[in-house]
Amino acid sequence: MISSMTGYGSASRQVSLGGGVVADLQVECRAVNSRFLDLGFRLPEECRGAEPALREMATQNLSRGKVEFRAAWRVNSAAADQAKTNAHALGAINKERLDALYTLQEKAQVAFPKASELSIAEILRWPGVVSEPRGEEDSWVAATVEAGRAALESLMASRRAEGKALVQVLLNITAKMRDIVKVIEPKVPEYVQQYQDKLTERLAEALAAQEQAKSGAELMERIRQEVVLYAVRIDVAEEFARLKTHLQAVDVALSGKGPVGKRLDFLMQELNREANTLSSKSVSEECTQAALELKLLIEQMREQVQNLE
Repeated sequence: MISSMTGYGSASRQVSLGGGVVADLQVECRAVNSRFLDLGFRLPEECRGAEPALREMATQNLSRGKVEFRAAWRVNSAAADQAKTNAHALGAINKERLDALYTLQEKAQVAFPKASELSIAEILRWPGVVSEPRGEEDSWVAATVEAGRAALESLMASRRAEGKALVQVLLNITAKMRDIVKVIEPKVPEYVQQYQDKLTERLAEALAAQEQAKSGAELMERIRQEVVLYAVRIDVAEEFARLKTHLQAVDVALSGKGPVGKRLDFLMQELNREANTLSSKSVSEECTQAALELKLLIEQMREQVQNLE
């Protein structure tokens, strides 16, 4: 199915930290518009090893969009409460580090007699004094990859859902454009005839004035200008034909599968070119208004196409 480039997905997994302590790992996957596939990762140190696998999954399933994976974890409160009676689960004291810190404090107090002693909280926060359970690296990587895969699948599902809605919006706009063409195209011969009658009248006036002119150079120049202008303005059949062809190409693209954003963006440029030409060749106010409405609808389509993958 055709997908949008914006979406969001998340998934969570649990990682055992040992001693009955469990961490809840949450992985989020966000995507916004981008011309190309731009991947970003915000992972804690424990999950860094999963980045290559996450990158490979994203490149295999996505072609465009700025995609970011974010991961965060916290100790499961219920599991932590159960493990409170287990001292090992809450963290073990590293006696060597503790003795080294005690010796260091004594030396510091000799050098600075007025210095206060370390508090219990400061001692426990000292790097290496308390070894907290962190779990095995392989379990962190496996859990991150698994949660990342589920988050990516959720992201892709949300992108497909939004893409389906965008396709319907675009089809509604192309239907409106066809209605405008259906109304205006049959009237073009009438507009051309009216313009031709007006041109004939101008030429007749010029010919009548020829008798008073000493030279026919001015008359011929005026006739040439009018004929050139007339030839340019009446030829809009080709523009209508290309306009309808491009609209058909849009419908074909929207009925297909996979990435279509770049193709549709090109078709928007072609549609806009034809609408501009129709406007410049307009021979009536109604035709000019129709061309302006077409340009407005094309701009609305362009804004929506920017969201498609």
